[in-house]
Amino acid sequence: MNIALFGTSADPPSIGHQQILQWLDNHYDRVWVWVSDNPFKTHQASLGDRLKMMELTIAAIQPAAQNTQLYPEISDPRTIITVEQARQILPQAQFSLVIGGDLVAQLPTWYRAQDLLNQVHILVVPRQGVAINQADIERLVSIGTEVAIAPESTSIPNVSSSDYRNSGDSSVIIPTVAAYIQRESLYAWQKSPDP
Repeated sequence: MNIALFGTSADPPSIGHQQILQWLDNHYDRVWVWVSDNPFKTHQASLGDRLKMMELTIAAIQPAAQNTQLYPEISDPRTIITVEQARQILPQAQFSLVIGGDLVAQLPTWYRAQDLLNQVHILVVPRQGVAINQADIERLVSIGTEVAIAPESTSIPNVSSSDYRNSGDSSVIIPTVAAYIQRESLYAWQKSPDP
């Protein structure tokens, strides 16, 4: 069984997250999604709120996702811990860790990177405006993993969660997430004063 592991801080989840999950749902036997605290970021919404927003994001996939499921029990700020927990659930599965093209160069610096790369394949999803350096791919392969690059058609749109957090640009999130954010008063941003 081929399982895609898709982790994110989802602060909040964007339309880019949803598009990737939709593609993964059509190409893997299972897609296990988790939300975690990124040790390199400061989060504005609680982990519980980010998990709920990811649940809404998955529920809004059309046509409905058949193979995608939230797995909060594998959530950990360290990806290797997440992978080890996933292996305890389904030891015989082949896991592919999904990363954006912007993370390829830094992956070898992650906590216990060698152990991580020995246990998973890597699926790189291109990100608009980010070049994937072949030398970085070759470095991952030399460390001991297989690397696949998703087709350009799955490219992450040039949007990010910070677009919403910094300016309230609701075009980067789905309507049900926007409604949840408003109802729970999760984010605040500075509005430019009128001239």
